[in-house]
Amino acid sequence: MRRLNQIGLRFLHLAMNWLTHTFVTSNHDQAMIDGSAWPIGIQDINNDLTSVVAAIQSSGSLGHMPTAAGRHVPHNFRRPDLRIAIVSLCVNGPSPERGSRRGMALAASKWQDLEALSAGDIRRLLTREGVSCRGCIEKGDFVRLAAKTFRLDGSQPEEAKPNEPEQDERSPSCGSIRSDWSEEALRAKANDAKAQKEAKRSPDRNRRRRDDSRDLSPGSYKPRDWSVDSMKISADDAAALTFGAGGRTVERIQRVSEAEVELLDKELILEVRGTELQRRRAKKYANIIMKQRMGPNMITEDFEDGDLTILCVPPDVVGYVQGQGGMVLRSIEEEWGTLMVFIDTDLSKAQRLALFGSIRGRRGSELKVLSAIETKMGGYFASVRDSVISRDKYKDPTGTWGTDTMTFRDEGEISYALGKQGGTRKKLERSSGAIVQYVGMVAVVSGTKSERCRVREYMKWLFQQLEGPVYVAGWEDREDCTVVDIPSDCIGYITGNRRATLGLMEEEWGTLMFFMSEEGGRGRGGGTERLAIFGPQRPRRGSELKVMSGIETKSPGFFTRGLREKQSERRAFDTDRMIFRDDELSYALGKDGATRKKLELASGAILQYVGHVAFIAGTLKERRRCREFVNWLLQQRRGSVTITDLTRREDVTEVKIPDSCKGWVTGNRGSELRRMEQETGTFMFMALDSRGDERLLIFSTYAGTKTGLGGRRHAERLVNEMIDEKLRSDMDRRGGRRSRSDSRRPRRRSSRSPSWSPRARSRSRDRGDRGDRGMRSWD
Repeated sequence: MRRLNQIGLRFLHLAMNWLTHTFVTSNHDQAMIDGSAWPIGIQDINNDLTSVVAAIQSSGSLGHMPTAAGRHVPHNFRRPDLRIAIVSLCVNGPSPERGSRRGMALAASKWQDLEALSAGDIRRLLTREGVSCRGCIEKGDFVRLAAKTFRLDGSQPEEAKPNEPEQDERSPSCGSIRSDWSEEALRAKANDAKAQKEAKRSPDRNRRRRDDSRDLSPGSYKPRDWSVDSMKISADDAAALTFGAGGRTVERIQRVSEAEVELLDKELILEVRGTELQRRRAKKYANIIMKQRMGPNMITEDFEDGDLTILCVPPDVVGYVQGQGGMVLRSIEEEWGTLMVFIDTDLSKAQRLALFGSIRGRRGSELKVLSAIETKMGGYFASVRDSVISRDKYKDPTGTWGTDTMTFRDEGEISYALGKQGGTRKKLERSSGAIVQYVGMVAVVSGTKSERCRVREYMKWLFQQLEGPVYVAGWEDREDCTVVDIPSDCIGYITGNRRATLGLMEEEWGTLMFFMSEEGGRGRGGGTERLAIFGPQRPRRGSELKVMSGIETKSPGFFTRGLREKQSERRAFDTDRMIFRDDELSYALGKDGATRKKLELASGAILQYVGHVAFIAGTLKERRRCREFVNWLLQQRRGSVTITDLTRREDVTEVKIPDSCKGWVTGNRGSELRRMEQETGTFMFMALDSRGDERLLIFSTYAGTKTGLGGRRHAERLVNEMIDEKLRSDMDRRGGRRSRSDSRRPRRRSSRSPSWSPRARSRSRDRGDRGDRGMRSWD
């Protein structure tokens, strides 16, 4: 059966190639030769491909061992009397380039040869050599992996030995399925093993070369225990795993276990990829979720894998902690990246709640649940306080993990420390990096030693502001502080009504901001005040540039007078500058700053316009990417953009769009592309390739998941849905059936969020905060 599947897979590849070629070149308006409609679509045949590949991989690798007879067949074997008939129902005849392309696919000796091949051809080459293509999504991924496999990325190929006969480029061995385990392939594997041993003996000499090539070979640098496991599941189990909008349950397992998890619906197989620990945890979590439909789980000793915390919940508050339909638990899981299940059946006793995840995620979820319990049952935390504080002590990688507590004196203090809708508590948590939660009248802080120290200081400065101006001595030497000079006439503009503007910036970037004055003085003099910004480096820079942009609007030239363009070559975090003309600035900003925001999200850098100067902050890779995006955006004002080489990029997905669907996908003046960009956090536009053919490019640092929101894969799904919709509509009109109007229907946005953002955080994070009543003395 395995052999039949392998042969069928080759024919499916041929069918996909011819179907795609004919479907595009015929402009989708020609029927089959007998006048009938198309019997199968590209998506259908792609589903068949996926099913066959999964069936083959379930019994071993994608390749195969040679037959006994095949071991002795010479490479130049020919059968002139053997004929293969190929019957095609497509409107196009065979392509004259097909034979030469196949020969080139099997004789690729240069990087340019690989670039000229399709992703399927390169994948077949790698499969013949026994190389896994896991992690390769785009064509560039396959090209880089093949170049490294065949040593085409700068290294010289080995010369053939004198006694080895030359092989005819057209010999059957090039296309023979029996060449998978050829002697040449075995020699290449042996050479690779020898090179790995040499690398182990001289790690320092090869570290720089490995670091430079890591980005060019996706999936090739994996831990030694990285592998793939498959679980056969029932239809009911598959339904349990697909429960939730967009298959969110599988994403929960993937997020908590840090493994790659994929559910093959038709085959009823759950594939898990990762290290041994990641695979074991992912399968454990999947079994827990699948058994939930039959009742509470029984947690045994083998469930303890360094990822488990068990918390007792009083029976009177179990329903309050769960929420309607388990919504409260699901929101906590979403916020902290954990998996939470009740494991007891006797509802008259305290219920044990099992929390799976990382040490930080489990502690955040635990404190959230304790806060909810304390709201309903005051005094419960005092009974479990000692065990909570001592749990997981020193068990993080730094060896300094711990928990501190601070007791508030009255309701006024905890209300001030909590803030409107928990805003103050959130900014303390995000700026310090620690976990901050109020349980009753007690503030519980968990994290590393440095994180807990920062929370102490930030809390002290927070309450000092009630008594007068705050000044942080030695701020110049602090690594978590940035100070910006604010003109006196702009202080009110930056602060906003009742500190609303500063609060929005703190919420957006996760920083702590306040004006700093020395005792007995007012700022530095000269008509400026000092604004102190506390937090990690990237959020501080984002807040600083946001403040600079506002001041430049109110007082033009304050920051930009005399500035020139700057392009840093520093690999670490730094800032570049670009200067815009008047017409360029408005185009690059967009309505309500939408264009700037999408470039920022897609590139992963911080992009802020201060007057006519664009500040680009991030690593060298992020800054270069953002600068490219800005240049491509400005080129669109003057005409079509041409981008020829995408093979070395890891942030792009290329989508071929039929000519009849291009206007439908882009929309009126690009309105549909703008809508998809906002939903997925990507940068999308039509660009020409080296041959002058137009295709859609989707740029983003986040590749996305198969069913999740955000990223390139989400955008690609939306584009394919629009193409299918247009093709079905055209086919209905040609068939004489009634079809809906070509006018666009309002498209339903995701119920979770109108737009996706990598910085968006769960809005349910402070559920129960109003019930947290908890100062001054740290215990």
